[in-house]
Amino acid sequence: MKNIIIIGAPGSGKGTYSAEIAQRYNMSHISTGDVLRAEIKKGTELGKNIQAIIEKGNLIPDETMVEILAKVYDEQPSGQGVIFDGFPRTVHQAEVLKEMFASRKQDMGIVVELSVDEQTLMERLLGRAIKEGRTDDNEETIKARFNVFYQQTKPVIEWFEKEGMRNTFTWKGSKDLMLSEIFDFLDKINTDK
Repeated sequence: MKNIIIIGAPGSGKGTYSAEIAQRYNMSHISTGDVLRAEIKKGTELGKNIQAIIEKGNLIPDETMVEILAKVYDEQPSGQGVIFDGFPRTVHQAEVLKEMFASRKQDMGIVVELSVDEQTLMERLLGRAIKEGRTDDNEETIKARFNVFYQQTKPVIEWFEKEGMRNTFTWKGSKDLMLSEIFDFLDKINTDK
C-alpha cells in the first residue's frame, strides 16, 4: 500500500478515518500530535526542546517536525505504507516531507482530502467540546481554527493537486458512506500497483 496523507479542516474526521484505514489495510498511523506527546513523555533532549517551544505558544520548526516524523517513519515495518494524520499543514512542510521521502528513494504516496461543509464541522466540534468538557472549543475559537486552516492548509491542498496526489472525498451525511467511498478508491489503487 502507498503512503497516505489525510488532510481536512478541523472536525473533518482525520483521526477517525485514519484509524479505520490503518486497521483495514494493516498500515501504521502516524499522528503528529501523538508523536510530539510521546517524545515529551520520554523526557529526551528533543522532547524537552519540543515542550519548551510549545509552552511558549510557538510552532515546532518544519525541519524539526520532519526530522521527528522521519525517525518514527523509519521505525515502521517496510512495505506496509504509513498514514500521516495532521501533517503536512503548509506548503513548506510538504516540500520538506517530499525531500525526506526522496532521500529514501520513495514517493510521498497519495492524499485523501476530507471535504466537509463548515456547518457540519461546527456542529461536530461544538458537540465534541460539550462531550469532552472542552471550554476552549467555542464558536469563536472554532472559527479562528477554520481561518488558520483556510490560510495555511488550503495552499498545501493546491500544491498536492499540482503534484497529482490529491483525491477529494466529500461528506454525504454518513460516515459509513464516506468510508465506503474511500475504501473503494484505496482497493482500486492497491490492485492497480
